[in-house]
Amino acid sequence: MGGGHHHVTPGSEPRKDQDLQAIKDAKIPLAWRDTCSHILINLNKCRRETFWNPNKCEHDRHIYEECEYNAYLQRVEAKVQVDKIKAAESD
Repeated sequence: MGGGHHHVTPGSEPRKDQDLQAIKDAKIPLAWRDTCSHILINLNKCRRETFWNPNKCEHDRHIYEECEYNAYLQRVEAKVQVDKIKAAESD
């Protein structure tokens, strides 16, 4: 079992360039506005249309959760890079 081989599903990539007006129109709370908000808009629309039936929006939810995981991996990698720079400066 090797690690570090995460395959990204198409459409689940975090994006920094968000359509802020679409997020505002979808009434996404500020706490949920991040690099995966573009996916949350479609997920919440599906949830409302299906009365929050957990079996109906599985694919959208999976894509959203994978996007959040990919965003986490990006933050971890950025932290590793910052730590390397700080370690090199302190030497």
